[in-house]
Amino acid sequence: MSVEFISMIGTRDASELHSPTVSITGGSIDLGYVRNFAKVHEDGGFDRVLVGYSSTGPDGFNVVSYVAAATERLKFLLAHRPGFVSPTLAARKLATLDHFSNGRVAVHIITGGSDAEQQRDGDWLDHDTRYRRTDEYLDVVRRVWTSTEPFDYAGEFYQFKGAFSDVKPIQQPHIPIYFGGASGAAVGVGAKHSNVYAFWGEPIAAIKQRIAEVKAASPPGKDLRFSISLRPILGETEAKAWDKAHYILSRINETRRNAGIQLSPDAARPEAVGSLRLLDFAKEREIHDKRLWTPIAAATGARGNTTALVGTPEQVAESLFDYYQAGVTTILIRGFDPVEDAIAYGRDVIPLVRQEVQRQERQTAIVA
Repeated sequence: MSVEFISMIGTRDASELHSPTVSITGGSIDLGYVRNFAKVHEDGGFDRVLVGYSSTGPDGFNVVSYVAAATERLKFLLAHRPGFVSPTLAARKLATLDHFSNGRVAVHIITGGSDAEQQRDGDWLDHDTRYRRTDEYLDVVRRVWTSTEPFDYAGEFYQFKGAFSDVKPIQQPHIPIYFGGASGAAVGVGAKHSNVYAFWGEPIAAIKQRIAEVKAASPPGKDLRFSISLRPILGETEAKAWDKAHYILSRINETRRNAGIQLSPDAARPEAVGSLRLLDFAKEREIHDKRLWTPIAAATGARGNTTALVGTPEQVAESLFDYYQAGVTTILIRGFDPVEDAIAYGRDVIPLVRQEVQRQERQTAIVA
């Protein structure tokens, strides 16, 4: 597939517009909402949906299993944090899920950028040590998926004797591995193990630089793809889109004030390097490139995917295609009004990007 579109689903209606403390990855479970949310993405032409991870949220393995039974074509990107389940068990769980979803599962490895998040689940390793553990973890997971014979493993964090799994993934040679992490410690591990390396919504020049850095760290000849995550804000006209963007920002600031949360990101700087990068871009200017808007990242401390593309569907599609031309082939887009925005993206944006990608591919084929 030339360009892959992903969004993100949660287990109940949640948005920064309603509460600064309620995340799409946490909270209670509304079965009807989950089914409808997944079907909206399937009907809208999305390829996958991300099921996120948090130390207080529902278990993603079960969410994916439930949604897979309620859909036919939609694929899933299961966020998974190494260190809390044995890699041998994780490999079997993922392979089993791959069978019950008929080969529709990929895994998104998030090593963890917050000590507090890790400690809620009993993990006290520091940032760089966590990435060394992730390296071993993925070594073991891939071997369990692909090995035809039992194997032993002796590492810094994991030791196994006779590790093996009777169940292998449907997808061969193994389930796709997506990887997120912006630190120097992350790049080497992600470049080694991932099929898709994921970035948050940075300016195009920065994305080109990061792609080059990851490619330089990857094994020779490896076919590595790249993903970007953005929050499009659409309007019938450009002016209406900007009015909507400023309303969303004012609403987010209002909910944070009402909750007694300090608006300045300097009051509580995030630990995640990716978040710090977004805050630095926000300090540089409000708008990068044609319409990459950063004030929401600044207002929230950039804890997650918080940079927006603001404009008409045609303008946003144009900016997404600019990222494609920069080397990005997976695009994760989600909105501040999750269901309605997903419908709008599927109807008004995704077809335009696909058409432009197909047009470019035809031109490339003619030249070749």
